[in-house]
Amino acid sequence: MDYNQLPSQEIERLARVIHPGAWAIEPERPLATLLGSCVAVCLFDPQARVGGLNHFMLPSIRRSSNDDVDSLLSGAYAMEALLNALLQRGARKARLQAKAFGGGTIINTTSSAISIGLKNAEFTKEWLGRENIPLLAADFLGPWSRKVLFLPSSGDVFCRRLVTNMATAETIAREEQSYAATLAEKPKTIDKKIELF
Repeated sequence: MDYNQLPSQEIERLARVIHPGAWAIEPERPLATLLGSCVAVCLFDPQARVGGLNHFMLPSIRRSSNDDVDSLLSGAYAMEALLNALLQRGARKARLQAKAFGGGTIINTTSSAISIGLKNAEFTKEWLGRENIPLLAADFLGPWSRKVLFLPSSGDVFCRRLVTNMATAETIAREEQSYAATLAEKPKTIDKKIELF
């Protein structure tokens, strides 16, 4: 099916929804997500015609003084998981392109909420720069929530800024607070060794 020929409402109806803390790769089916202070990154290999999307937030509560440990719990994990899954599907890192969205301040206007969105956006740009993956398009920060629709087979992305009403804000707040609570939990001890590279 050529999703590029469909109106955005139909693409959204057919899309697989990605919730906070998740990521997905689809060969054809569109991917969609709703963002507040979280960030979604779309990675796409135009030659292999494979792409995926993640949805993450860095922790706002520090368990340790080591920022690297905390970012591994969310942002770096979400990026590495998506990258590795794309490589397993035939993508080449040298060909990957990125489009990224989110980091808005829609739940409240405290400095903590502002810094979460800003921290997510800065982390995303820094990670992509470090991995030499070009960021072709981005829409970060501001007082908006965002609906993102990604077409993995073509790399096309539609981002719609939403004037946040009370119902949307409550939905996003509930999802992000639930996700943030999982990030704040002490990790379970695992017997296996993890090697970072």
